[in-house]
Amino acid sequence: MKNLLILLTIFFLSSGAMAQEIEWMSWTEAVEKTQTDKNPKKIFVDVYTDWCGWCKKMDKDTFNNPEVAEYMKANFYMVKMDAESKEDVVYKNKTFKYVTQGRNGYHELAAALLQGKMSFPTVIFLNEKQEILSLVPGYQKPQGFLKIAKYFGDDIYKDKDWKAYDAEKS
Repeated sequence: MKNLLILLTIFFLSSGAMAQEIEWMSWTEAVEKTQTDKNPKKIFVDVYTDWCGWCKKMDKDTFNNPEVAEYMKANFYMVKMDAESKEDVVYKNKTFKYVTQGRNGYHELAAALLQGKMSFPTVIFLNEKQEILSLVPGYQKPQGFLKIAKYFGDDIYKDKDWKAYDAEKS
């Protein structure tokens, strides 16, 4: 039995299944990296809530896809942002806080990044200067998500509009 466990562990480690895991960071860490890294990456933000079933499905199916994880890790600082977090975040000399609303509430930074459209999941692509390139609401399957991520990650958006890119890649 012990030998079987060792063999299974070696198999999983050598298959790369664990090597592709995304390294999520906080908003503050990602912003700091854009300011201190010699060749900064763009920022990707996954805005979620704990109660969102589609958010959990996207974590499981899309972000855990080895091809997606590898691409995102190479091209973006990956931020996981709870839209209902109660922790203050200081950004550009402003403190963003949790705002109580009825029985629940929302985080001001999530609301600002989502431009007030609080639907989950929503992912946000930002350039190296923390300027929003696009918000993408809703669950995205791995291949569709990867297509969107490459549009921004490979700077295709600078030379080609989405319709033209989408038409040629279909």
